[in-house]
Amino acid sequence: MRDDIVSSLLKQISDIEVIPSDGAYNIRKNGEGIERRSTKDVEITTKTDKPGIDIRVAPFAKADSVHIPVVITDSGVKDTVYNDIYIGEGAVVTIVAGCGIHNSGCDASQHDGIHRFFIGKGARLRYIEKHYGEGEGTGERILNPTTVVEMEEDSFCEMESVQIRGVDSTKRDMKANLDKGAKLVITERLMTHGKQFAGSDMEINLNGEGSSAQIISRSVAKDGSSQVFYPRAVGNAPCQAHIQCDSIIMDDAKVRSIPEIAANHYDAQIVHEAAIGRINNDQLIKLQTLGLCESEAEEIIIEGFLK
Repeated sequence: MRDDIVSSLLKQISDIEVIPSDGAYNIRKNGEGIERRSTKDVEITTKTDKPGIDIRVAPFAKADSVHIPVVITDSGVKDTVYNDIYIGEGAVVTIVAGCGIHNSGCDASQHDGIHRFFIGKGARLRYIEKHYGEGEGTGERILNPTTVVEMEEDSFCEMESVQIRGVDSTKRDMKANLDKGAKLVITERLMTHGKQFAGSDMEINLNGEGSSAQIISRSVAKDGSSQVFYPRAVGNAPCQAHIQCDSIIMDDAKVRSIPEIAANHYDAQIVHEAAIGRINNDQLIKLQTLGLCESEAEEIIIEGFLK
């Protein structure tokens, strides 16, 4: 039976408090798998050579959502997990992951998740990953996800990464390779405060004719926190890609945004744009005329910006 802390973390990172009534799932706590279910379309097995799982979605399956959350409730835990996800040809599936850390001690708690996705021809994947930290302790809450995506012909992948709050340090690394006609959509949304740090290093290789990618990053940096974004799109064939990075900076925070594009084919069309700025004064004034104080108006603007 799971305690209130685990249930609260699961709700924050995967929108579940109890065992899902249908669909496959794997729940990991403090470095160990504690609950699991496979279905006829989704098989989840434990790796034999290192910590982690293999997930196999059957070809042409129309699978229910697969939940693979990780929670850490003990101070001083350092958990590294290797998950390989195989999406069969023509399959359609949503995978909900994420990690929540509750640290009430003085030692750092850390989760490093290495996820590799192999998306078959014509398959469609929606992947949602949320990061969240809480606890009254002084120990850091550290999350370092690594994501590798291999997309076969005409496949589609939508990835949403959200850092809710309470994460002291995160370093996000991603690499994707797109075959002919493959389409990748990535959305990052995060907010940092205090002395927190968030970094994102991303490389998208568009290798096949007609492949495309859209990368959108939205962030808010408060207090003395810092953020660094380094997304790269490389066109190696006739393709299209768009990178957009927008950040709101407040207080004494620091933000660096370094979008990079490269074309190795004359018919590669790649665009990037980046903007960093403070909250718009006109928006603040308008909300304050409706009776809100400055801090309330700021919260509403930030909430809308990060949606």
